[in-house]
Amino acid sequence: MSQVLFITAHPHDDTVSFSMATAKAFIESYKVSNPNDEVVHIDLYNEYIPQIDADVFAGWGKLQSGQEFEALSEGEQGKVKRLEELSNQFVNADKYVFVTPFWNFSFPPVMKAYLDSVSVAGKTFKYTAEGPVGLLPDKKALHIQARGGYYSEGPAAELEMGDRYIKQMMGFYGITDVDSLIVEGHNAEPNKAEEIKADGIKRAKALGETF
Repeated sequence: MSQVLFITAHPHDDTVSFSMATAKAFIESYKVSNPNDEVVHIDLYNEYIPQIDADVFAGWGKLQSGQEFEALSEGEQGKVKRLEELSNQFVNADKYVFVTPFWNFSFPPVMKAYLDSVSVAGKTFKYTAEGPVGLLPDKKALHIQARGGYYSEGPAAELEMGDRYIKQMMGFYGITDVDSLIVEGHNAEPNKAEEIKADGIKRAKALGETF
């Protein structure tokens, strides 16, 4: 049995968002094809994802200096503990499905905060004399994203930084089995929006059977 983290970063649901509608089709198909797997939904808009701030750095510094957890302030304890929970959950999973809209050439900031929370030396990567090395080589990941315009190829492809960033971070963790399911063009060609959405859902269902 595998554990899948279904990580969504969208304020809307599948009735409004093309990203979420595509993701829903994918995860439903996946569950049918993998009935024994555990799918854990992490809705980043409804989860507490601490930012790496002064409290976190202070708490980490105290722990690294040998102080007990109880020596941390209440604020430091809450944030450090939550970051530990998130990173442990990430490391213990087998597969990751990231779902985001395409905002300002990237994704919502809460996804960056989440990826920061699981980027922990000794857990997802380690430092070596030759540079950082990922510690999760046997995992696999998928990024589902809807884009109103066309950014997969041509000059606009250089502006796309969301999918590229997620792939970069997965590589940093040692994850090389990474796929993308992109649905795009529905704002550029609104007369084709439903056709584009239907095609994305069709591809999502097929991918759910093999992921």
